[in-house]
Amino acid sequence: MAKPVVPEEKRRRRRPTRSGTVLSEQLIVETALRMLREHGSAGFTARRLGLALDCDPSTLYRYFRGMDDLTLAIADALIGRALRGWEPTGEWRADLRAMGLRIHAAYLAHPQAAQLTTSRVSGRANELAADEMVLELLRTAGFPPAHTVRIYHAFIDQTLAFAALDAASLALPSAALRADEAMWRSTYARLPATTHPRIAEAAPLLATRMVTSAYPTALDMLLDSAAAQLTRSPSPDGV
Repeated sequence: MAKPVVPEEKRRRRRPTRSGTVLSEQLIVETALRMLREHGSAGFTARRLGLALDCDPSTLYRYFRGMDDLTLAIADALIGRALRGWEPTGEWRADLRAMGLRIHAAYLAHPQAAQLTTSRVSGRANELAADEMVLELLRTAGFPPAHTVRIYHAFIDQTLAFAALDAASLALPSAALRADEAMWRSTYARLPATTHPRIAEAAPLLATRMVTSAYPTALDMLLDSAAAQLTRSPSPDGV
């Protein structure tokens, strides 16, 4: 059975760690992000985290119900970083685009953590705030509820899917990443037009485009499609 999480006010009365550090949920999450960046998910254990914080691993369970609960907190922290300083302008398309790019960038700043968290639903404050804002932007723009949910679903899943894909590339060893990127020039660019005419035709463009993220393009295509729906009259049931 999972141990109950101690309320925040009771945690603050606890003694500092051996090195004099006063633990907090935020400090644990920040340390976990650093550990993931340095060691990857394989090194993400309570024992190693306790060593990094100079505390007994069991102390962590006063703040989180387990490592999975900490993983959800990390996911929420990344979304919080994306939302930090962002304010809607009142233009739904520009606002959604800015939010999507921010979320994508926040995950790519921590690719190992992104791989661990992009498929999770935390139900925490930052995630709820982001979801509420996306739904509000779409409803205020004039989309009926069914269209709003459909576009929201595509927007969120597309953002997280590209974050996971791009993070997986960034998390590769440097040599493997360079080899993958070089493949577009070392192999694709050398295919003869007699056997692969369309690849040969597109090779210079492929070599340039395929080493960058397609997320901004995919996001624009999604938003263009959503904007086009506003020019059409919705069906009576709003679907």
